[in-house]
Amino acid sequence: MTSSSPTEQFRAARDFLLEHREDYATAYEGFAWPRPEHFNWALDWFDQVALGNDRLALHIAEEDGRHTRLTFERMSARSNQAANWLRAQGVRAGDRIVVMLGNQVELWETALAAMKLRAVVIPATPLLGPLDLRDRIERGRAAHVIVRADDTGKFADIAGDYTRIVVGEANHPNHPNHADGVGSWLPYAAAYDESEAFEPDGVTRADDPLMLYFTSGTTATPKLVEHTHVSYPIGHLATMYWIGLKPGDVHLNIASPGWAKHAWSNLFGPWNAEATVFIHNYTRFDPVRLMAEMDRAGVTSFCAPPTVWRMLIQADLSQLRTVPREVVAAGEPLNPEVIETVRRAWGVTIRDGFGQTETAVQVANSPGQLLKTGSMGRPTPGFKVELLDPVTGQPGVDEGVISLDLSNNPVGLMTGYHGDPERTAESMAGGYYRTGDIGARDAEGYITYIGRSDDVFKSSDYKISPFELESALLEHEAVAEAAVVPAPDALRLSVPKAYVVLAEGWEPGPDTAKVIFAHSRAVLAPYKRVRRIEFAELPKTVSGKIRRIELRERTAAGSTAEYDEGDLR
Repeated sequence: MTSSSPTEQFRAARDFLLEHREDYATAYEGFAWPRPEHFNWALDWFDQVALGNDRLALHIAEEDGRHTRLTFERMSARSNQAANWLRAQGVRAGDRIVVMLGNQVELWETALAAMKLRAVVIPATPLLGPLDLRDRIERGRAAHVIVRADDTGKFADIAGDYTRIVVGEANHPNHPNHADGVGSWLPYAAAYDESEAFEPDGVTRADDPLMLYFTSGTTATPKLVEHTHVSYPIGHLATMYWIGLKPGDVHLNIASPGWAKHAWSNLFGPWNAEATVFIHNYTRFDPVRLMAEMDRAGVTSFCAPPTVWRMLIQADLSQLRTVPREVVAAGEPLNPEVIETVRRAWGVTIRDGFGQTETAVQVANSPGQLLKTGSMGRPTPGFKVELLDPVTGQPGVDEGVISLDLSNNPVGLMTGYHGDPERTAESMAGGYYRTGDIGARDAEGYITYIGRSDDVFKSSDYKISPFELESALLEHEAVAEAAVVPAPDALRLSVPKAYVVLAEGWEPGPDTAKVIFAHSRAVLAPYKRVRRIEFAELPKTVSGKIRRIELRERTAAGSTAEYDEGDLR
């Protein structure tokens, strides 16, 4: 066992990746996960970086023009105050805290404070309603909640012995013994009266739980994913490497608080690199305003989900004067047409990355590497990726379930599904963690995404990848978004049906359907082409992922609003 401190181990691994940020072969072959016995990222990394550090850690630009800027040193002190105050309110090691805040300073303060207290955070987006929150409190066995003032009312009917902490002015004054009997809300603002010095009350084991994530539920009820004090903090060294972050960078990631990607790229990834987290808050997405804020803040790296990229390219991209050095996308595969549009306008290529709530980024196009159209790239440092035959479960196939080889015990992987040992055992059977996604690998090790194993379907005995068809549809100027699912067919068993969101200037109707069908015939093989179209908004999870399961159910039930290719020719 190495005698170096946890901080030294972490820094050595981090610096190795920074040194080889554009040398994939060396980074992949030479990287080894630091494996300290004890590690607390807030204390052993962030606070060490923050000592005397007057560089910006966090910069938030509000829609009304206000700006909040905090240095690393100041953020460390404020998180100490929060930790001291939360401890005074009864927060103890192992306690679960539902944190439901927007992109506001208190979100980052409480993340660091909870780590310092060895409490377990259950991240929750403010978009959640009472039913979802009840599930998180009950299944997560939450002892405390920290929420925005505007959201306190969502807890009115959620009984339980949990501490209620409000950030901002509560919409019911103090909530004193409100009608539901839940008691009063404690004002978070009192934390700033506490000492800026913090003393931990014990050591943090590397395998102590840190986060419990409820997955976004694209195909089923949310699973409860458990991460430790190393699986996300240290695991996201791979995410830092994929994005290409360096000390002094200004990183903008568009993600809703409460979801894993927010922690990936608004917490661990950039602060692992000693970069600034930049946030632009808005109520309605405005690409022109976004680009103006990016210029004003000097954004050097930019990450956004495909939905945002697809909205962004509807605007005049030339309005961005200073293009970020690094641009990446994650959450769902990014369609080639979007990548090409950005490349033409900005002269940079969006680099895809693939991962899950259960992991850090597993497969990615890292900086300086050959990019292949449609490919997610190659396994990231620290992860050994195999494709398993969907039927036999055996490795070594060219197309199969994207899986992690557990023989090297990858640090950036969850402990398991909390409270569900059967599901955990099933996902990790035979020495592999199965993602449930299908990919294809070429001779050079590049992996191309095919689709969720639940989403790939057969038509006339041909296997259909919805993602491939959706990408083809997006090449047409009329299509802003598309989702393809199987529609029942007496002859072919099923045929591809596309739900289409039209770009500005196009109207739904038979004429537009004819145009899109003609495009489908021109660019897709006969067995792949879209046979039915329906113009509709796409159902999505609160994290922005398309709920294809809902579209499949809607399609199976039948629709009178769809257009059939055969009827329009």
